[in-house]
Amino acid sequence: MQSDLDQVSGPPRDTPGDEVPVAQLCGNANTLSLNSGPQNAETETFERSGDIILEFLRTNVPEFARLSAVRKKGWENPAGDTYFRKQREAADHADEKLSAVFYNMMKGIGTELHRKTQALKIKGPALGQKRILDMCMAPGGFLAVALEKNPDAHALGFSLPVSQGGHKPLLPPSRNVDVKFMDITMLAQDMGVTDIPSDHPDSGNFISQQLGPQDKFHLILCDGQVLRRHGEFRAQYREKCEARRLTVTQLAIGLEHLQPGGTMVVLLHKVEAWDTVLLLRDFSKFSTVRLFKPSRSHVKRSSFYMVASKVQSQSAVAAAAVKVWKEVWRVSTFNLNGEMKHNWREEEPSAKDVIDEFGDQLIRLGRNVWKTQAEALERATFIKG
Repeated sequence: MQSDLDQVSGPPRDTPGDEVPVAQLCGNANTLSLNSGPQNAETETFERSGDIILEFLRTNVPEFARLSAVRKKGWENPAGDTYFRKQREAADHADEKLSAVFYNMMKGIGTELHRKTQALKIKGPALGQKRILDMCMAPGGFLAVALEKNPDAHALGFSLPVSQGGHKPLLPPSRNVDVKFMDITMLAQDMGVTDIPSDHPDSGNFISQQLGPQDKFHLILCDGQVLRRHGEFRAQYREKCEARRLTVTQLAIGLEHLQPGGTMVVLLHKVEAWDTVLLLRDFSKFSTVRLFKPSRSHVKRSSFYMVASKVQSQSAVAAAAVKVWKEVWRVSTFNLNGEMKHNWREEEPSAKDVIDEFGDQLIRLGRNVWKTQAEALERATFIKG
């Protein structure tokens, strides 16, 4: 699994402690909208929904109001930008020693996550091979912990090649671990697309199907993030939408190949962001959802982990979610001229309906995440100074 120090940098006015969100798309953070023009009705509806959620949380959740206040204070201090810029630079130029530090840090996060949630221990099956899928493995600290908890399990890990800016795997070689080096956002057949236009900028780069219907896993790890070092290897059309493509690839392939009753661990950002809220709401319909934020690593950032257990992966609701994610990937990848029709935003609930149905659960889920980040930012030198 990858450290969130390595992902692409956010927009200039990103709040202190906030990175490019997992669902950031096309110039408008945390939206699945393909058009970000200010006059676009779809974008305006998205932004209005997000504002309603934020106001609801500021009014009803002291922990979130506290976080909002300290974020605002951080906006006013350029030292915050300097702090996170130095972290990004360190990640971009990590030597073997620093890479080992990141690897061990991820092992620490995985160990704490398991201690608090028991998420990494596969509960079944009584017979047959236990299987783990890590969608973005390297350097491999998180998977190392999962294998410690399941020494008899077999793991498959996808990882961006080092030659394309990916991390060097530090997980010790094992007969129980297979690693496939590839850019998973190019898994066209696994994402349901078999007809590739010959004039597409990436026409020769799409990858044949890697997982068949029979390939099922009991534990799936999804924490890949767009790496800045990969930028020089990506076609230009991908730059504004790469985070979305990576996110929906992990979610769609992961959920589609999860054994019923299995567990997914997904790295997300900003519990309060509209698309994150919708994602948590959707998963809560077919799984037991808990949120985990490390107590020591990345505490100043908005990142957290969704642990979805007892997942009803073959339910109609889950299948519908996979279908939407694959459609988002298809349009994000092939809608180069903005001519493809898509309607997933039209089917979204209103912010009021989400609050009525899911507001109380959202507060319970997010309270500790907001509290942890607020406390960490309050201790930061660029806030206290």
